Amino acid sequence: MARSRRSQQSSVSNEARRPPAKGRGGADDKPPRERPARQSAAEPAVPAKRLDLAPAVGERPGLEAPVVLTVLPGKDYELVDSGDGEKLERYGDLRIRRPENQAIWPRRLGTKDWEGASAVFSGDVEEEGLGRWQFPGEPLGETWPMAHDGLSYLGRFTSFRHVGVFPEQAAHWAFVEDRIARRIRAGSTPRLLNLFGYTGLASLIAARAGAEVTHIDASKKAIGWARENQEMAGLLDKPIRWICEDAVRYVEREVKRGKSYDIILLDPPKFGRGPKGETWQLFDDLPYLVSLTRALLSQKPDCIVLTAYSIRSSFYSLGALMGEAFRGLSGKIEAGELVIGEAGDEPRLLSTSLFCRWIADD
Repeated sequence: MARSRRSQQSSVSNEARRPPAKGRGGADDKPPRERPARQSAAEPAVPAKRLDLAPAVGERPGLEAPVVLTVLPGKDYELVDSGDGEKLERYGDLRIRRPENQAIWPRRLGTKDWEGASAVFSGDVEEEGLGRWQFPGEPLGETWPMAHDGLSYLGRFTSFRHVGVFPEQAAHWAFVEDRIARRIRAGSTPRLLNLFGYTGLASLIAARAGAEVTHIDASKKAIGWARENQEMAGLLDKPIRWICEDAVRYVEREVKRGKSYDIILLDPPKFGRGPKGETWQLFDDLPYLVSLTRALLSQKPDCIVLTAYSIRSSFYSLGALMGEAFRGLSGKIEAGELVIGEAGDEPRLLSTSLFCRWIADD
């Protein structure tokens, strides 16, 4: 089981929550993870001709589940409190209050703590709902500097309540850093593919650790934000390719070209659109994409990490999907949840997402 890592009254314009469409993303005005899984009948889906992939054969890798990866409070980030459908977080010195549907328990802290937030999101509380940020004290700009484990990046107040980073991913970042370090100590530079890369933190952390990184996102805004983060982090000299492209189309072309990667990260939205009208429905398209990633693995692959948000499914389902796609490979599959532990005494664990990852034998 991978080690955990200590993480880290004006409105803001209604620009997309995460500069949209992560990966197979969508229009620049929709949040990637929580995109509504519906489309207008007047907007026919772009037909997708899929590659004819040979079925995986052999035994399935062993499944270890459930695995719970917990991010604990640290100097860069902490979950101060949660409850009554909201969460109170600290990013550096900035306290942020926003909706959280998973927090169905009562708050632990009093009104004074919650009302002392620097920024408060108000408006539609649905996952895909629009809203606005209010600043009870000193007005804040659209962006502000943040950090994770010595890596600087930009936070941004978006109309979909998000700020450009998902702190629970720190558990995956620590895991990937460790896998990269192992490869480098063994004398090789791993090639990493980050699909649905959003604002680029995973790509920057991997590049800082020594990997050659290819970052894919369907949103020009997300790519632009990621480039800003690269400059802010002082990593302009690191080997990162920033590509604005539909994730599935890109992977298909890489398979045809005979390209390969040692580490692949997948963080797909529930629903999205690519830059040329391609559509993504997670339950329909994820099995195909997972099979494609199997075809992209190098001769000595290391790992594949999949995270899924806001879906009605189980980590056991993700584990079974990956197990079938990776028949014939050794190693193991871990499946479970990413959670964030609150600060203070008797902390509750806030569940944020499901995950599944295949890990090669050492």
